[in-house]
Amino acid sequence: MRTKAYVPYLFLTPALGLFAVFMAYPIIYSFLLSFQTSEAGEMVPAGLSNYQRLFSDEIFLTALTNTFVIMVIQVPLMLFFAIVLASSLNAVKRLKGVFRVSFFMPAVTSLVAYSIIFSIMLMGDGIINQLLAAFGIGAIPWLSHPWWAKAALILAMTWRWIGYNMVIYLAAMQNIQESLYEAASIDGASRIKQFFSITIPQLKPVILFTAILSTIGTLQLFDEPYTLTKGGPSDATLTIGMYLYQTGFRYFDFGYASTLAYVIVVIIAVLSFIQFKVTGDE
Repeated sequence: MRTKAYVPYLFLTPALGLFAVFMAYPIIYSFLLSFQTSEAGEMVPAGLSNYQRLFSDEIFLTALTNTFVIMVIQVPLMLFFAIVLASSLNAVKRLKGVFRVSFFMPAVTSLVAYSIIFSIMLMGDGIINQLLAAFGIGAIPWLSHPWWAKAALILAMTWRWIGYNMVIYLAAMQNIQESLYEAASIDGASRIKQFFSITIPQLKPVILFTAILSTIGTLQLFDEPYTLTKGGPSDATLTIGMYLYQTGFRYFDFGYASTLAYVIVVIIAVLSFIQFKVTGDE
């Protein structure tokens, strides 16, 4: 019996070993690395100098501002349209599966591939500007103007992730009891009233879940600005994720890069805590 008690732990050993090597060790090592700096090719203790450097680093402040601007606009916009699409599909009786797959397809598209496609579409003489010209609207400098470059990123990210969140909301909507809507109809509540009084409150935990995931994803944003705008023009679309990559793998300042990584962790933790409190969940 004593021997059998250890058997489950033997089965867990490979998984725990992989977690320790590829998860726990890098997390601990990068945290220690954030208190070090490189001198003559060797890492030496630097105390809190890397963290103090953040407050005077204008590029970091620019990257932080860009990331928050994109997050504040893109996340609510994407989740709003995802809820609207999910509600519309929930009312569809035929070809629901076809629409669901069609809207979800962008989520399984390669990040690099779709970013390159958007960069071609948003060029000065790309298809988007050609369509605008057909309606008498002048060409928009999507990738060469600071604000329009941000808009291009928001447009691309919303296109890719709206279907992913829509499927989550649609699954949650299909679990809402139909009797709630029937009772509301008997009381004379309109479709819009039912949506805001029944659907949205029932979706509250799911909305919180998708909001946190979307916030984390945006704070770690790297692929889209790297392939679509290269962080430009003039660092207008430089994100924290891109700045971390450049610091670590272009300038090989791994100590400061680790500091940036843990700043992102702290920001994500704070924003997640605020989202829990705002929604009233413990």
